[in-house]
Amino acid sequence: MTTPINNEEKRFALRMALRLPVVVSGRADDGAAWSEPTETDDISTTGALFHLNQKVTGGEQLYLRAHRPDGAPIEVTAAVVRVAPAIYGTARIGVAISEPADNWLRLFVSWVADDQPSSDNYGK
Repeated sequence: MTTPINNEEKRFALRMALRLPVVVSGRADDGAAWSEPTETDDISTTGALFHLNQKVTGGEQLYLRAHRPDGAPIEVTAAVVRVAPAIYGTARIGVAISEPADNWLRLFVSWVADDQPSSDNYGK
């Protein structure tokens, strides 16, 4: 008897394909700070996937800056959990948000649910 193949999604968090501009920064092996603008391929409630030219390794700590639809900036730290080769010498980088996780969750929800304030809320 053969065992059925389980194609069930193993990730805990809901993901969404979204091209969200982000600025990723970190430190090179020699300690020099670097920063690179990019955009996400997708985001989830606990992480993101994007392309980088900068070389990073699994477990490395990165800093991400992005904006909610209403323009409010968010900054979080993240740990590299996936590094895969991509086109033109870039790498696809998967990160898990370390802290503050609630900031990232608010960012995700604001883009999924379009959490922009309505004009009815101004002046109240």
